[in-house]
Amino acid sequence: MAAADTLAAAGIDAEVIDLRSLKPLDEAAILRSVAKTGRLAVVHEASRLCGVGAEIAALVAEKAFASLRAPVLRLTGPDSPAPASFPLEQAFVPQADAIVAAVRSQMVG
Repeated sequence: MAAADTLAAAGIDAEVIDLRSLKPLDEAAILRSVAKTGRLAVVHEASRLCGVGAEIAALVAEKAFASLRAPVLRLTGPDSPAPASFPLEQAFVPQADAIVAAVRSQMVG
């Protein structure tokens, strides 16, 4: 939400979907958002490889590819074991400034 607030201050209205469950996955909400915005940035704390972001990207590629105006972005934790301390955990997860930069990169076009 901090990234969405920063983007809003720059005139970019980021639609945030907080998926409360992955099973069932709210495909309709995801596809509706992509149809509306033409873009998708998936942010999650797990590692990139085989993560939920890959599944969501595949869903959009299969069912809403024609709606995309930019490539799907995935911002994830690194492909390494999660740290055990709280301060390290916070450094491990995608931070608002990285999300803002990634979304701004999508806005060209």
